[in-house]
Amino acid sequence: MHDDMQTDIARRLAELRGEIGAAARESGRRPEDVTLVAVSKWHPAAAVRAAALAGQRDFGENYVQEALAKQDELAGLGLRWHFTGALQSNKAKFLPGRFVLVHTIDSEKLARTLHDRIAAACAPVQDVLIEVNLARESQKAGVAEADLPGLADTLAGLGTMRLTGLMALPPFDLAPEARRPLFARLRTLREGLERRLGHGLPVLSMGMTDDFRQAILEGATVVRVGTRIFGARPRK
Repeated sequence: MHDDMQTDIARRLAELRGEIGAAARESGRRPEDVTLVAVSKWHPAAAVRAAALAGQRDFGENYVQEALAKQDELAGLGLRWHFTGALQSNKAKFLPGRFVLVHTIDSEKLARTLHDRIAAACAPVQDVLIEVNLARESQKAGVAEADLPGLADTLAGLGTMRLTGLMALPPFDLAPEARRPLFARLRTLREGLERRLGHGLPVLSMGMTDDFRQAILEGATVVRVGTRIFGARPRK
């Protein structure tokens, strides 16, 4: 591993953790109440290893095959892998037992496909989040607000998965401060689902490199940050 890579990533992580901690305290919470997921898609396993040596444990990947290759190469480091990308039904067979949290369930079809794969693999119960398309962007994944209760009910009836919260990705063309009402909306939707289901949904996965502070102020418990840690993504 290149010493410069190790030094740079460690420095960036330390700065980022400081800012996350400050935002958490500003929101009336403790720094440890917010989990940082380092989004490592397209970055080499060496960069993930450098972040792990700097104390980072949670990593997010968007592409199944890339994630599995890194998991195999970095086995033994005790890392926690999150699936944070759009999940195609034909890739669901690779997920059971490989990720601590799947952030992107957005349809009953996908939920049932993943259920079948987990059951067939006799894998442990999978923690999942529902991705909500808050701004109704046609080009983005995520369930519409109107369909959220039905999808939550479906997941509640599938014993292979445990719904633990919600995820959202606001429009990129909005300024970070302008995204705060959408983050607040996701929190409100979570509270409504908790009443509907009769149990807590502790996870709100929202906020990325440029808006994690605003997300934390609105209640994020997980932030997904990539370029701030690893630098610009290399071209595929």
